Amino acid sequence: MLAGILFLFSVQSYSQGKQTEIIILHTNDMHSKIDNMAKLAYLADSLRKLHPFVFLVSAGDNFTGNPVVDMVPDKGYPMIDLMNRCGFNISDMGNHEFDMGQESLHKRFQQAGFPFISCNLDASKATIGQIKPYTVLGTKPGDSIAFLGLIQLDDNGLPSAHPSNMKNIKFVNGLSKASEYIWLKKKYGVLIALSHLGVDDDVRLADSMPQFDLIIGGHSHTLLDPARIENGVMIVQAGAHLKYVGKTTLMVENNKVVNRKDEVILFSSLKNEDRGVRDLINRYNNNEEFNKIVGTAEKSMEGEDELGSLMTDALTNQLKVNFAFQNRGGIRISSLSQGAITLKDIYKLDPFNNQVVIFTMNSEEIKSLICYGYQHEKGIDLQVSGMTYRLTDNGKGECAKVEMFDLSGNPLDPAMDYAVAMNNYMAVTYKFDHKDPGTLTTLTTADAMIRYLGLVGKVNYSGVKRATIVR
Repeated sequence: MLAGILFLFSVQSYSQGKQTEIIILHTNDMHSKIDNMAKLAYLADSLRKLHPFVFLVSAGDNFTGNPVVDMVPDKGYPMIDLMNRCGFNISDMGNHEFDMGQESLHKRFQQAGFPFISCNLDASKATIGQIKPYTVLGTKPGDSIAFLGLIQLDDNGLPSAHPSNMKNIKFVNGLSKASEYIWLKKKYGVLIALSHLGVDDDVRLADSMPQFDLIIGGHSHTLLDPARIENGVMIVQAGAHLKYVGKTTLMVENNKVVNRKDEVILFSSLKNEDRGVRDLINRYNNNEEFNKIVGTAEKSMEGEDELGSLMTDALTNQLKVNFAFQNRGGIRISSLSQGAITLKDIYKLDPFNNQVVIFTMNSEEIKSLICYGYQHEKGIDLQVSGMTYRLTDNGKGECAKVEMFDLSGNPLDPAMDYAVAMNNYMAVTYKFDHKDPGTLTTLTTADAMIRYLGLVGKVNYSGVKRATIVR
């Protein structure tokens, strides 16, 4: 398997006092956004013609966000195909790498012309097979660049993905695990973290391990322009959705980085494309099934309040429950334009194929769900249908009080049990009170929207806001 091989790329010796220029193009959180891959391929090839040592790396989350990649029979393959065409050398493991399931991910590893790495997981007993903690670009000890992979973990000790997709994989804290690899710096000269921890943990990593020459980050979708210097370590990250690519230049002399700089390149500022890659992108995009119109937006839908209201109304309508909740992290686009809503739009909004779970809950249990979301996401997390709620913050980012009202404006009855729907990711990962273990339905949240729009035809959520904060 390609993912299980330690790749060594020829790098001219820089151990004799001669400075060597190393260029690293870096992406992160591409989320299946393929339209700029032709520009990336052209840029990488152009630099390779001018410089002997150019490497292209990803800090993870290559998948989830575009149905022409994620919803095809061979899930994820179009992204791997295009990454191969661009000449990627390494990818870190991101949490959304697990979304397609282990069997499909295992196939993608086999097809990739580059390794996926992560030091803080053990997949030796899992379907995907073991993943190397690091990989090396170079020819011999003391004359190479070591890349160490890291993946984020939530409070439950797992990456932000559905737990069922991570069976038999053991995870440990990345910040503590990274300290076990300090020896890479001495052995290989230059040490780079390919991190899917998020920028806050990247700062903590730099504070605890100044041995890193560079941290190439992901997960938080942060555009670091200029790069951040923390404890002498350069931290870079290039936004998300392949709108940008980072270009880090390292000057290395006597096995040490003596100069470094990073710039962020906006793809919309580039004109040239690789024609072969563009033709391939066009073929992947030309999927008529996803252009099917499933409904109409009378006005554009902007932000999580409006989009989340559409998603939750679909659940209450289709499952005939009292209330439905949708977590903010599962709302994957920021807007829907006025006019036709296509199948592609729905799958962009909700790409996870999550099934719906129904719980019987009283008002106190519902409050515990709302409070967990608020404190976990440090703000309003749950969009809702069938009710509105007003949350009071105690001034410490904690939930002091939740007031809930039915559609007539009356407070919920504390003596009554309600039918509550949510996606199975929330049902499994959110910590909330519920005596009822829940009932898993066969309906997915995306299918609920498709059926709902097919029933009502036109929707208008302009100005809808069902959750508010009192501070």
